[in-house]
Amino acid sequence: MVLAKQVYEITAELPREERYGLTSQLQRSAVSIPSNIAEGNARYGARDYARFISMAQGSCAELQTQLLLALELFLGDAAAIEEALSTCDRVGRMLHKLHRSLLQKLESESRVPSPESRS
Repeated sequence: MVLAKQVYEITAELPREERYGLTSQLQRSAVSIPSNIAEGNARYGARDYARFISMAQGSCAELQTQLLLALELFLGDAAAIEEALSTCDRVGRMLHKLHRSLLQKLESESRVPSPESRS
């Protein structure tokens, strides 16, 4: 949520003509990250959760690209954009670790024989 707040603060300063362009894209990507995490967590089972974490990772990569574009085009406060990029990088690393952990959990669960197969 911190990252989404940072992005909203950045987009508040972007030129008005970017309202339906980069501003909208940045906001959607930023909101999509915690939204996918929350939706995945509310689902039943690690497989669904992993799928939503994967979508959050995609949104994070999309947001990084859009922030870099804003930086390259000299749109907005460069220091604020750099800070958001740093936050985005940290979030991306956490998502990667969580996704990997969920996949390992699924893999270990698939190796455990069911009680019926033991009889």
